Amino acid sequence: MLIGIDLGTSSFKAIAVDDDGVVVAKSTATYPLINLRSGWSEQEPAEWWRATGEAMTALAAQLPEKGKEITGIGLCGQMHGLTAMDADGEVIRPAILWNDQRCAAECDWITEQVGGLDKLVELNGNRMFPGYTGGKIIWLRDHEPENYAKMVRLLNPKDYIRFRMTGLYVTDVSDASGTGLFDVRNRTWSLELLRAIDIDPALLPDVVESTEQTGTLDDDIAAAWGFPAGTPVFGGGGDAVIQTSAMGLIEEGSAGFTVGTAGIVAGGLSRYPDNPAGRVQVSCGNEPGRWHIMGNANSAGGAFQWLRDALRPLNDDEELSFQTLVRLAREVEPGANGVLFLPYLLGERSPNLAPDASAALVGLTQMHDVGHIARAVMEGVLLNMRGIFEICVDAGLQSDQVVASGGVSNDPMWLQLLADILGREVVTQVGASEGGAYGAVLAAGVGTGLWADLTSALTQVKVEKTYVPDDDRHARYETIFGAHRRLHGALTEVYELARTAEGVSA
Repeated sequence: MLIGIDLGTSSFKAIAVDDDGVVVAKSTATYPLINLRSGWSEQEPAEWWRATGEAMTALAAQLPEKGKEITGIGLCGQMHGLTAMDADGEVIRPAILWNDQRCAAECDWITEQVGGLDKLVELNGNRMFPGYTGGKIIWLRDHEPENYAKMVRLLNPKDYIRFRMTGLYVTDVSDASGTGLFDVRNRTWSLELLRAIDIDPALLPDVVESTEQTGTLDDDIAAAWGFPAGTPVFGGGGDAVIQTSAMGLIEEGSAGFTVGTAGIVAGGLSRYPDNPAGRVQVSCGNEPGRWHIMGNANSAGGAFQWLRDALRPLNDDEELSFQTLVRLAREVEPGANGVLFLPYLLGERSPNLAPDASAALVGLTQMHDVGHIARAVMEGVLLNMRGIFEICVDAGLQSDQVVASGGVSNDPMWLQLLADILGREVVTQVGASEGGAYGAVLAAGVGTGLWADLTSALTQVKVEKTYVPDDDRHARYETIFGAHRRLHGALTEVYELARTAEGVSA
């Protein structure tokens, strides 16, 4: 029996998987976001740990006898977050998350310090995206020097959970890749980059491969949760990367579309890819000799959640559901009768690096209703992700088939819409809704010796459903995509005017 955990942006998930790869139990717990300013996104690590305890205790309760047979725990979690810790292992301030956009200026400074974008990509394989941890560290140094002075260690979110579980300051190669401080080609911290921006390497955790063991579960915690003492804990991975591995995408072939709170287009490679101008994100894969390529949209399913939450006060049904909005969208023709949605609610990383951009609904008239808006939001999310896909293809990702996962993978309309927009076959897989938690199980299973390698582990992954694109709808979306991809450039001046007006009183 293996346990996989996933520390997401809004909830913690734990699953138990038997030796045949079948999910036999699961549990979840939630925690809030903190948004002090527009573009800021934080969470309290104490809330993560509370949710971890709740979910793991509930999971163990479902396995009264089998719980004694647990052979390993694999970790997965949201990437890029900065958890600053003092000499006593205490958290100094709320963690700054992946979707926080405050450090764009610091990212530009880092790029200049190392000698420009080409040099940065040579050192770490990537741009210094505002979501990455590197810019957050410099922001903390510049804006909260008293907190920076207290910081003796920093961890990504899932690795804070590992620290509480094992007492070790450790991350894995895929999560380290998302700091922007890691030499992805050589799978080690980039000391040249760190020297250029005056960051002490001692702040950073040790790095292991995803399938390596990282200590054992603390005996007291094991007893409190109902797990065996000495349960091994394994490296695991950053959610975007290890979810791709869970989809079977560890080398050239199919591409993955994960539509959760964020949107991820990704694939695996057996070679280190070229990344001119850092247009995509390159990470180490979850096994030695493998790499991962992706583009990330800050708002995907999160944009649809925003729409639901925005409409709730106007609806007599206090439990306005996603299903209701999807039903209304289904009644509208493709193209939403001319309404286009740009889903930049949290700025954007890809296909346009635009941390200060905002979302837009364009083309509204008195002929449109909520159904048109709901469909435009769905289409806008997936059209934006198609733009990311084209950038990934330019960087070497090839795919005639797309594997879909994330929260929307349970909804046929989202999946058919994705097939129609891409003009490619879209498949879902058994267990796809378990996402990164299942990938963490696979890595732990390789670590325990249950499977020889990820290729062997992935024999557990089976296709569930297939969605074939409709030729007429795809042709229509080709035209719509041409208009949608020009929206960002057309609205750039509007963003600048809006920023100028922000904070001006009447």
